[in-house]
Amino acid sequence: MAPPRYVFLDPDGTGEDWLFVIVAAPTGIRYQQQYGGTACRQGQLEGFLVPVAGADAVPALRQLFEGHFRGAGTWNHRWSPEEAGRLRDIVADVTYWACDGWDEDPHPLRWDETRSGDTDEAWVPVLTPDGPGMLVWANSD
Repeated sequence: MAPPRYVFLDPDGTGEDWLFVIVAAPTGIRYQQQYGGTACRQGQLEGFLVPVAGADAVPALRQLFEGHFRGAGTWNHRWSPEEAGRLRDIVADVTYWACDGWDEDPHPLRWDETRSGDTDEAWVPVLTPDGPGMLVWANSD
């Protein structure tokens, strides 16, 4: 078996308005991401990378994590009903296109609240039609 390959997303920090989902799967490729604002956590997930669409999602995510939470990270944060509702709505506005090889169908993402303790800036657990994953974007620090 070949050793795993690692892909660091946005290694030089120059990316701005990208939005991806890393879908967990046994691919041998591990995507790494700095997340958590100024906490500078390092995340890693084996799977495949899917670009997703959400014109208002990146600004809304930045407002929530950089504005409301002041960019200091939210790992193991106890989400208030208002905060959870806001994140749930933002994530649901992101379109994930699932394809069976013939047809493509749009699906809204869902925040995986069973993993809410792992939720942080630029690292949000989600559910997709292809399985669980992480919604990622450029970390603010």
